[in-house]
Amino acid sequence: MNDIPSIESAIEPLSDDPAENLDRFIVEAMELGCVWGLQGPDGWALSGSEDHDDIDVMPFWSQESFARAHCQDDWKDYQPVAVDLEEFLEDWLPGMHEDVLLVGINWNDALEGEEIEPLDLLEEFEQEMSD
Repeated sequence: MNDIPSIESAIEPLSDDPAENLDRFIVEAMELGCVWGLQGPDGWALSGSEDHDDIDVMPFWSQESFARAHCQDDWKDYQPVAVDLEEFLEDWLPGMHEDVLLVGINWNDALEGEEIEPLDLLEEFEQEMSD
């Protein structure tokens, strides 16, 4: 049995509103203490940005089941992996900023959703934590 918290029993599907999914990502990540990425044989899942040529986006989800839904097609060999929230905020987001990556937030089944600059996401978390 793993010790990663889960609220799988009553999960609402993601909204069609990317801003709402971003808010949900922050709240659920703080509740669970982790975020979920996809890791495969070649490392972490990346996708080309919809808005910026030559920039990749690393998607993350607030629930394991949201991430698992994407383990098909190009990502069929990938698995959801939890990233501790503190590590995500202190190490991953600054590192992604340095690597010129964007963060994909709670993408839906069609891989649609927010693409946000890592330091902007960090600021969103900091604002939420100070409220």
